[in-house]
Amino acid sequence: MALWRAYQRALAAHPWKVQVLTAGSLMGLGDIISQQLVERRGLQEHQRGRTLTMVSLGCGFVGPVVGGWYKVLDRFIPGTTKVDALKKMLLDQGGFAPCFLGCFLPLVGALNGLSAQDNWAKLQRDYPDALITSYYLWPAVQLANFYLVPLHYRLAVVQCVAVIWNSYLSWKAHRL
Repeated sequence: MALWRAYQRALAAHPWKVQVLTAGSLMGLGDIISQQLVERRGLQEHQRGRTLTMVSLGCGFVGPVVGGWYKVLDRFIPGTTKVDALKKMLLDQGGFAPCFLGCFLPLVGALNGLSAQDNWAKLQRDYPDALITSYYLWPAVQLANFYLVPLHYRLAVVQCVAVIWNSYLSWKAHRL
């Protein structure tokens, strides 16, 4: 409980910084889980640069973009009724999620040094499966998030659930 209260105080004092750092930390954790539990690399074979890339993406892309999106979405569809939450989820999953994923995957490819051609081929190969897989998880999570969670906690809630999703995305994005 003390850790949660400290997080709440930090979030109240520095909301943007805390949200961005939370996203980066949890993106890094997702990559560690991917490398250690999914790919079973072991500590000697762990690619620290890859984890650092995912932390950087969380801080520099995921946190700001998703955090900003939630603010825009809340202004566009104010309210917390079930109908409001449903509208937000449909807009989030129907509009934002496909665009976000379409930016995230090539960004990882570019940061990993893929050529434009290789990055495009990888996007064409991985995007449909990643988007379909996202629809198994995110609509229910987002519906609950938009209905039950105050705006300033939404990014943290999503990033906690996203530890598993980030493990999948890291595996998908770094697969050759």
